[in-house]
Amino acid sequence: MPQALLFGAVASSALIVGALVGMRFELPKRVLAILLSFAAGALVTALAFELFEDAYEMGGIWRAAIGLLVGALVFTLLSALLDRAAQPGKGAPADEVAGSAKLDTDAAATDARASKASTRGTAGLALLAAVTLDGVPENVALGVSLTEGSGGLALLAAIFVSNLPEALVGASSMKEQGMSGRKVLGLWSVCALLLVGAVVLGAGPLASAEAETISLPLAFAAGAVIASLADTLMPEAYEHGGPAVAMSTAAGFVLSFVLSLA
Repeated sequence: MPQALLFGAVASSALIVGALVGMRFELPKRVLAILLSFAAGALVTALAFELFEDAYEMGGIWRAAIGLLVGALVFTLLSALLDRAAQPGKGAPADEVAGSAKLDTDAAATDARASKASTRGTAGLALLAAVTLDGVPENVALGVSLTEGSGGLALLAAIFVSNLPEALVGASSMKEQGMSGRKVLGLWSVCALLLVGAVVLGAGPLASAEAETISLPLAFAAGAVIASLADTLMPEAYEHGGPAVAMSTAAGFVLSFVLSLA
């Protein structure tokens, strides 16, 4: 249990760090794109070697495949609703947002004016909801990996580096909307505590569950991750970083893969 708390605290600390940076600094969009693409590369390793592979070994291909598709479907449907919430209201001119409207980096960047999605604050709140949506199954899977003896370092690194830019962008959007720093930090702190609890859940009550049962949250998390890559992280990274993000994506993959061998 102490190890689960430690891993949960490290993974979720990125939300607090990202929120603090987002409230205090504005970064060039290319830097944000590099962060997002690096996170995407790390998540590719995690979903392939820490999530889906374990789900397949524990529950077989059909259980793993169905769990992955369900996770991807749930994330896609809820992500579409969150994107709609982050768009300007009726009667307001719509900003053209490539990728995902909820991951609107304008508020966090020095080289672009904040879009209406950012200044309305819904982009930040929607991103907070999205982080919680895919973060809970990811962190449950992280807790499960600790009980299976696989270490979970690659998944821990992937969760950390993906949480950081998402919290940064989300907190910046909330700040642009006029939300107080205390409230912004409080919201992201609550999310961080929830995700720590998910790790403890995976390492505690689920530790004694049957392998077939454990395979389901692992596969669901893999589906949510792969959907978030296609729907949010990769489109946003390419939009603002161009072809150069290919190298940072590769670097994230290599680092995460090396950690998976530890």
